[in-house]
Amino acid sequence: MKLALETRRALVMGASSGLGKAVAQALAAEGARVAVCARNAKRVAAAAAELGAEGIVADLSAPGAAAQVVREAEKRLGQVDILVVNTGGPPPGLFAELQDGAWREAFEGLWMSSVGAIQAALPGMRTRRWGRIVVITSIAAREPVPRLMLSNSLRAGLHGLVNALSKEVAQDGITVNALMPGYTVTERLQELQLDLTKLAAQIPARRLGRPEDLAAVAVFLASEPAGYVSGQAIAVDGGLLQSI
Repeated sequence: MKLALETRRALVMGASSGLGKAVAQALAAEGARVAVCARNAKRVAAAAAELGAEGIVADLSAPGAAAQVVREAEKRLGQVDILVVNTGGPPPGLFAELQDGAWREAFEGLWMSSVGAIQAALPGMRTRRWGRIVVITSIAAREPVPRLMLSNSLRAGLHGLVNALSKEVAQDGITVNALMPGYTVTERLQELQLDLTKLAAQIPARRLGRPEDLAAVAVFLASEPAGYVSGQAIAVDGGLLQSI
């Protein structure tokens, strides 16, 4: 299958490592010009050099930062045809443990950064009558993960945004989809300090996910052949959601 990405330009948020970097690498391998962003300058520079991408330093939790990243990417790439929204997971915690400040910080970093980036990228996509928006969420958006109250709540809301927005922009040649990674070998999984052997045994595929597993699906959703797929939340989880 020809994905026809050679003339496309993509911005991948949160792409200095993990899932974001894997998606950026897969897009670049298909011939797309890519910009990546993250908050750590050294890691962004290293990822950009490795991928042959444009590197943009930004703290996406800061108000207005996500929109500024899109504008900077447009300056460097000329346009943004593909937007991959990927934000860091909020810290763990039970409802009773979380103060108002934690909710506000998570809302800015996860929800408003997603909205800001999409708002900034959409006008150009509409003008060109072509665009792909992929929002990386989590299986926590569909089935709550213990102690991840912030992520469980806010990521589920993003699915509502994806569904509703997809209907508003479909006639403009723009698709909007969500990807739900399952338990994938990244720094985030290590931070949660889970028993990975026990966890893998609960997954029908009997293994943890690899970043490239999700990247392959993301690249397809960003492609020309995926133009009739929109408003979907697709799990990349080794069959876990169907088993819990």
